[in-house]
Amino acid sequence: MRNRRSTASMLVAAALWAVCSTAPARAQQGGPPPAVLVQPAEMKPIADQSEFIGRVAAVDKVELRARVKGFLGPRKFADGDQVKKDQVLFTIEPETYQAAVDQKKAQRDAARAALANAEMQLKRAAELLRSNTGTQVTYDQRLSEQLQAKAQVEDADAQLRDAELQLSYTEIKSPIDGRVGRAAFSPGNLVSPDSGVLATVVSEHPIRVLFPVTQRELLEAKRTSGTDPAGIVVRLRLADGSVYQEKGKIDFIDVTVDAKTDGQIVRATFDNKNGVLTDGQTVRVIIEGEKVPTSVAVPQAAIAQDQSGAYLFVVNDKNVVEQKRVRTGVARDGLVAITSGLQAGERVIVQGQQRVRPGMTVNPSVAPPAASKK
Repeated sequence: MRNRRSTASMLVAAALWAVCSTAPARAQQGGPPPAVLVQPAEMKPIADQSEFIGRVAAVDKVELRARVKGFLGPRKFADGDQVKKDQVLFTIEPETYQAAVDQKKAQRDAARAALANAEMQLKRAAELLRSNTGTQVTYDQRLSEQLQAKAQVEDADAQLRDAELQLSYTEIKSPIDGRVGRAAFSPGNLVSPDSGVLATVVSEHPIRVLFPVTQRELLEAKRTSGTDPAGIVVRLRLADGSVYQEKGKIDFIDVTVDAKTDGQIVRATFDNKNGVLTDGQTVRVIIEGEKVPTSVAVPQAAIAQDQSGAYLFVVNDKNVVEQKRVRTGVARDGLVAITSGLQAGERVIVQGQQRVRPGMTVNPSVAPPAASKK
């Protein structure tokens, strides 16, 4: 009796489990097709890019230093000012050096006077020698005195030029157009050639970016763009992720290869009128060809991966889901280039892939632009 009751209980439980397990399937079969968002595959230009770490370098960079000893006078600039070539930026007290110039001028004038007297004495000795009233010894002595006086004038001139040069060093000028940095010394400080850098002037427009490229990357770039770097577009990605608005041009590739990194330094030049780029700044260098190829493109969200590779789902003209095995290429700005496996115009599922499987009928809707980028 107990066996009959237990057997009946087991049959009832099995029947309940079968009803519960088949109820969802029946509801799924009898329910509406799942809704998905689709987007037609389009032909779009997608540039093949490479990125490198680069560093900004000024075309000209000058460290201003004192060339004579003295106390600094009033500063002629504010930190960060734009300065012109030959603009006076620092002054060193000139009085001592001006006094030296005046002294050398006096010594030069005295030497010139002595030379004039020696030349007159030589002229008289020559006249006396011609009239047989003078001697050859006297003439030779006067000639020697004249040559010594001439040499003293030349020495005085040289000393004067040196004193004037030392005086000119009391005005420290910018040798280039550019922007001056922070002053290292305040007025009133004693400076000398051993004091170090007083300030730095950099030329920021145009400006250069240096970045290392490996031999493999360089050979690939030459194969795709040729040996002429004019066909290469250079852009910069800044620290905040934004792309610098100006395009650059490659104007130099180093003539030697670094044996440690197997790379060569490449240099690109950019306009920098707005001063966004600063000497020493780190940037990401984006290299792409001037001619951008066009290829079938789909949103990156539509691509899935498994052990066999990349695939996506499309909806045919009967609203039936099909799985497509594809080969992907360059990915840019949320889009992926499809090199094979998909034709332009096919409706690709960009949202709702988790609810579908091949052969299932779906209710497709065209994805809005915002949804297609997810």
